Amino acid sequence: MASPVQVTFGGSVPVPNVQELAKIWLDHIPPRFVRTDQEGPFISADSSLPTIPVIDMQSLLHGGNGSSEFERLRSACTNWGFFQLINHGMSSAVIEKMKREVEDFFKLPLAEKQKVAQHPDDAEGYGQTFITSHEQKLNWADMLFVTTNPANMIKPRICDNLPKSLIEAMEAYTSGLRKLGLTILERLAEALGMAVGEMRELFEDGYEGLRMNYYPPCPRPDLAIGSHIHSDTTGLTILLQVNETNGLQVRHGGKWVPVKPLPDAFIVNIGDMLEIISNGEYHSVEHRATVNMDHHRISLAMFFNPKLAAEIGPARSLISPGIAPQFKRITVEEFFKDFFAQLIKGKSFVESMRIKNLA
Repeated sequence: MASPVQVTFGGSVPVPNVQELAKIWLDHIPPRFVRTDQEGPFISADSSLPTIPVIDMQSLLHGGNGSSEFERLRSACTNWGFFQLINHGMSSAVIEKMKREVEDFFKLPLAEKQKVAQHPDDAEGYGQTFITSHEQKLNWADMLFVTTNPANMIKPRICDNLPKSLIEAMEAYTSGLRKLGLTILERLAEALGMAVGEMRELFEDGYEGLRMNYYPPCPRPDLAIGSHIHSDTTGLTILLQVNETNGLQVRHGGKWVPVKPLPDAFIVNIGDMLEIISNGEYHSVEHRATVNMDHHRISLAMFFNPKLAAEIGPARSLISPGIAPQFKRITVEEFFKDFFAQLIKGKSFVESMRIKNLA
């Protein structure tokens, strides 16, 4: 077995455990959770809003490039940055087992969950990410983040202290999703006109992470937010809704569009890295998670990234004498370290990668 490689991209200041706060059920929330710094309203009653596109995986696999499903895929990534994926082929037994194990983890006593608490210099573990000061505003959420690939980056201090049944479920789930993720990325390359081999070389056996999100009931969902406005810094994100409570909202056409997951579907979104690789053809899109007064919400996000040693920039197969690169080139490891070193707002980081003053 390969020796563990200890790579960290930054830490996070310890914060109050929100799940424990929610048990007290105050009629107010602590000031650090009041998010007047975020766009409102968090709750929308607008029933006329559109819905994110739906892509059928089996149609993609059997329709061939140029088919209507490929056109829908390209349109979804260009105009929305999000889509729901149906008929994806993942084992329903594996998915349901993973859902149960994630729910069971968040039911554990706090002392058990704290066995995998984040360390001051490492964002991996149980807590919240991107918290750089004791004054910073907080999300109404707890999360567990675990590196799942490559094998030599998996941290024993995390996995050795998680329930064995959760580890087994994670291994089966991430193994299946890894294959699905690479297949999606290859189809995205085809739809873009990018060399499929170039996409595969970037992402095959790349850096992957799994984040389990718990959003407790909140007495003031009009003031708090579960996840602040952001775009994902990843290549590709595949999200699974674990329970019945919705909360994901996507920015589209200047409005916040709520996402209602279809049965047995995954929600897929383009990350900042893929926007760069696509030379700006595909778009990572700002999104956020709202909270609910009466019910908790659990979601499970798997992040797909190129190998850390790889260099990202516009795909070379997309650049020609008539098409200039829109973004700088940088190694994936440098990209992550620069990202975690900043207090991110919206898409500010990917915009900092853009080449200025293009002719």
